[in-house]
Amino acid sequence: MKASDLFVKALENEGVEYIFGVPGEENLDFLDSLQGSSIKFVLTRHEQGAAFMAATYGRMTGKTGVCLATLGPGATNFVTCAAYAQLGAFPMLMITGQKPINASKQGKFQIVDVVRMMEPITKSSRQIVNGSMIPSLVRDAFRLAEEERPGAVHLELPEDVASEVVKDWQLFAVHETRRPDADQQAIDIAVEMIKNSKNPLVLIGAGANRKKLFESMHRFIDKTCIPFFNTQMGKGVVSCEHALFLGTAALSENDMLHRAVALADLIINIGHDVVEKPPFFMQEGGTKVIHINFNSAQVDEVYFPQLEIIGDIETTVNRLAQALESKLDNCSLVLLEFKKRIKQVIHEKDNDTSYPLLPQRIVADVRRALDKDAIIALDNGMYKIWFARHYHTYMPNTVLLDNALATMGAGLPSAMACALIYPNRQVMAVCGDGGFMMNSQELETAVRLALNLVILIVTDGAYGMIRWKQEGQGLADFGLKYNNPDFVKYADSYGATGHKVQHAAEFRALIKSCFDQGGVHIIDVPIDYRENKTLFPEQLKNA
Repeated sequence: MKASDLFVKALENEGVEYIFGVPGEENLDFLDSLQGSSIKFVLTRHEQGAAFMAATYGRMTGKTGVCLATLGPGATNFVTCAAYAQLGAFPMLMITGQKPINASKQGKFQIVDVVRMMEPITKSSRQIVNGSMIPSLVRDAFRLAEEERPGAVHLELPEDVASEVVKDWQLFAVHETRRPDADQQAIDIAVEMIKNSKNPLVLIGAGANRKKLFESMHRFIDKTCIPFFNTQMGKGVVSCEHALFLGTAALSENDMLHRAVALADLIINIGHDVVEKPPFFMQEGGTKVIHINFNSAQVDEVYFPQLEIIGDIETTVNRLAQALESKLDNCSLVLLEFKKRIKQVIHEKDNDTSYPLLPQRIVADVRRALDKDAIIALDNGMYKIWFARHYHTYMPNTVLLDNALATMGAGLPSAMACALIYPNRQVMAVCGDGGFMMNSQELETAVRLALNLVILIVTDGAYGMIRWKQEGQGLADFGLKYNNPDFVKYADSYGATGHKVQHAAEFRALIKSCFDQGGVHIIDVPIDYRENKTLFPEQLKNA
């Protein structure tokens, strides 16, 4: 059997559904082996688009997303996405080609040491030097990508290895790995700490959003009657409709929410990862913290928990709920007094009629136009903070925020992956004009795949978040403005349908109309960022 055929069989054995990529000369044997495979190959217009789609597939399913690129520039275009998956904890396998390693007549043409390049930003990066090694290397790559903490892995398949004949081979059985349970003594100490606290508060982080913890977390909150908030990447683990929900920590401090956080004497931090920007700052002698996660805490100057409960999160919260048994009698309602005020502040301008639209109106109309199980994939920009604060989330993984690498350019391909995986759900990409243009060529891919997708572009003609910080630091407004194409014509040129919002009153109905029509739509909505000044400009460095 040809080694590239064996590689594809090994991927099929892992249950791979899609490979996203841009092949090159060195991948032709592998590409040929994909013909007739159960795996669907999705050709993209740039390697970044492919890898962002693969990472999002991993994020949404918990199964490793796979992407393909050639050597040299194809592989280097994966670098940002590797960091995106690694910091965000999204399981992803990158496959890259390489010149023949036994004999080559092209000297150093396009040669980059891709394996070493990927090592610092992946969990594993290896070159396949013998076709018979493929099954074990693939199995190990998937194991590493998916085990806690999930992340990116890389395999390099040289051209001559791909074409060699493998005589003796076997595929390895895929089995689910059971995660260890937490230590009972740690559980007992946590129970006492919670019982002895006056104002306990639960924080839900990204780690709790990776696994199916919806029911367990709801049960824990219901039994303990402890108010909770979440990080940006923890949105939706417990529904915002819950009476004990306080809000999302869109900033690190001094937001309205942090006035409630400051009153807590114990924070039960479930699934938080210091890779995500801190939702609060610890201080010596201040609020105590219990760290509940799959892995031990990474201690730094703003995060040094007094107790760590390490093990499967679902099992841990179930055991804690059982040990605490009933609602805590000493749980103060003082934290909940902030809930009405927080809600009032967040929604007081939801119906503002000014044009360009205020961020609050944009977020409110998007939420009012979409189903509860709709998915929005946000690129990175100033609007992300507004969506993190204001957008209500009812189910896990319905708001895809990147609060780890926080790269621009990921919003559109991430939404495309969701539309591919969940064709019967509403999917919207929310992008700034800057981030959208970084991978806007993937519009062609979206149209070719016949996706149902709405792309919302909030336009201000500048890199808005950096302008916000520039202003907050008292610096001159310089070097951050640009011009945009006509996004309506731009959409039409790709075979999508373009729209431009002309006044606030039409926005919500336009969103609904686009989803009703189906296909790929772009909505250009001008945004007025004057409300950014209300986001505590004195704290811009920590936002």
